[in-house]
Amino acid sequence: MAGNNKQMGSMSDASDAESADMAALMGFSGFGKKARTFDVDAIFETTRRTAIERSSRVLEERQKEDDGMDSPARPSAVVQRNKVPATVSRNPESRSKSSSSSDSDSDSDSESELIGPPVPLQLTLQDDDDELVGPPLPPGYMGRTAQEDDDDDDDDDDDDDDGQDEDDDPIKKIPNTHEITLQHGNKTVSALALDPSGARLVSGGFDYSVRLWDFAGMDQSLQAFRSLTPCECHQIRSLEYSITGDVILVVSGNAQAKVLDRDGFNVMECVKGDQYIVDMVNTKGHVAMLNDGSWHPKIKEEFMTCSNDGTVRTWDLSSEKHHKSVFKPRSFQGKKVVPTCCTYSRDGKLIAAGCQDGSIQIWDRNMTVHSKFHCRQAHAPGTDISCLTFSYDGTILASRGGDDTLKIWDIRKFKSPLNVATGLTNYFPMTDCCFSPDDKLIVTGTSVKKDEGSGKLVFFDRVSFKNVYEMEVTNASAVRCLWHPKLNQIMVGTGNGLAKVYYDKDKSHRGAKLCVVKSKRKERQAETLTQDYIITPHALPMFREARQRSTRKQLEKDRLDPMKSHKPEPPVSGPGRGGRVAAHGGTLSSHIVKSIALDKTDDSNPREAILRHAKEAEENPYWVAPAYTKTQPVSIFEEEPVEEEEEDKAPEWKKRKI
Repeated sequence: MAGNNKQMGSMSDASDAESADMAALMGFSGFGKKARTFDVDAIFETTRRTAIERSSRVLEERQKEDDGMDSPARPSAVVQRNKVPATVSRNPESRSKSSSSSDSDSDSDSESELIGPPVPLQLTLQDDDDELVGPPLPPGYMGRTAQEDDDDDDDDDDDDDDGQDEDDDPIKKIPNTHEITLQHGNKTVSALALDPSGARLVSGGFDYSVRLWDFAGMDQSLQAFRSLTPCECHQIRSLEYSITGDVILVVSGNAQAKVLDRDGFNVMECVKGDQYIVDMVNTKGHVAMLNDGSWHPKIKEEFMTCSNDGTVRTWDLSSEKHHKSVFKPRSFQGKKVVPTCCTYSRDGKLIAAGCQDGSIQIWDRNMTVHSKFHCRQAHAPGTDISCLTFSYDGTILASRGGDDTLKIWDIRKFKSPLNVATGLTNYFPMTDCCFSPDDKLIVTGTSVKKDEGSGKLVFFDRVSFKNVYEMEVTNASAVRCLWHPKLNQIMVGTGNGLAKVYYDKDKSHRGAKLCVVKSKRKERQAETLTQDYIITPHALPMFREARQRSTRKQLEKDRLDPMKSHKPEPPVSGPGRGGRVAAHGGTLSSHIVKSIALDKTDDSNPREAILRHAKEAEENPYWVAPAYTKTQPVSIFEEEPVEEEEEDKAPEWKKRKI
């Protein structure tokens, strides 16, 4: 053994020497040192003992506090409820020691030897049989009483009830606390449309104009950023943004629909058909006035229009020379019927049209001949159906009729309406209706005659179809109405040229809320035209023009220039200069009028004033006398007026004629 030990010692010395040589060679200090070793079992044992001592100390302090505050029965309960199962040790030896000590010690010793943090005080209110383990609460925390917990539960229940009541009551979701008014013109606003994002609004009216409104760009002056007349002298019947919001469909009173981009520039114009062809399928486009139009909800290039020529045509944005397909509504006798409104279903698979004979006809988009659903007398015969719209779930169809009614239909059972509302006056062929974003309400507008009341928005519950709310708009008819799902704002077009926007400060988003917070821009004076700036980098400094760095500095310089800033001239002091006098008025004529013509101080006889210079003129003639030296050498002046007696004695030729 001794030999082995000596051999091991010599080997270790050799390895140490070798490592020292290697360290000296490579320049490392401390190369080859052994890693520090730790006794894990000893560390765990120390940690366990420290936790036991800390837990016992905390328990003693809390027991003393409870003795001073509560009854003597309370501390025992606390001790019993603080029994915590011992944690499992990672050291098997310490585990055996702890198990043996737990068996040998008494109950009090086991209670004092607790591993882990103390148990919260609020847990002591539970049963004695419960053994609870949990994190400690902050010092001084005495727990919450059962009554406080019940109160919190009641508050939570109240909040839940309030939220549930708001969900159950759709009237509270109507955004009508605030409104703004957009002045479109003086005539009826017959068309309104919002793009899918809700950033822009477009309005059209009977004044042939289309106005574009940008909520983010407007201020409190509420002015449209563009106004145009795309269809010359034809009333605007319908406007609608595509599903992408990049183009606008314009349907007017002529036979050709137009497509504009977001800024109002022409993109496409549908072709006009041949009016001498009997079968409207064989002509390329409409031949009579358009009534309505709509974009496909899924295909961004497809839209449709309906016309007085008795057809509903679909179009493709890429081919403007010919329609895509034709649908021909027919009456009960198979005769031609004029469609007054048209729309797509939410999935784009169905096409619905309301006709002049009061019928609603629905086709499959791919089947153009026979209608899939047909209700012959949906509304009173001879009355124009002004609007058709599908619910967001796609199962309910709402129709607004010219017979002053609003009806809803289930397309799966299309023979009879689900509900009917009457007494809704309708004077316009484009009065529409719409569903609320949550599909629980239906909104429509009512018409009034001039100076005979106010137009209203009427809200109906979709299920019970009760009139749940009415809102007065203005002293004219409410023609168009929109309820945008993203903005949660209601837009209304009226019969007196206004477009009103209703919103809620808390429930609505963006839209009108963006422009009402912006103050009006200051009007700038018309700036004078300046010459174009010529950049000459290699010119001499004396010939080089100073480059304009900012508009603000240029405006400050122009403000100091009296000519550019239109500075008024100061009042004239003294006798005057440049044709301006200091006295009355600013011209020479006004000065003469005041100083000479209106001067009433001279009461002398003008004849005497002239004859005062007669002697001087006779002795030294200069102006008048030389001109009459030959024709009238002796001057003749009018004699003095004679009295009546002398006048009677005068000869007849001297008497003055009266």
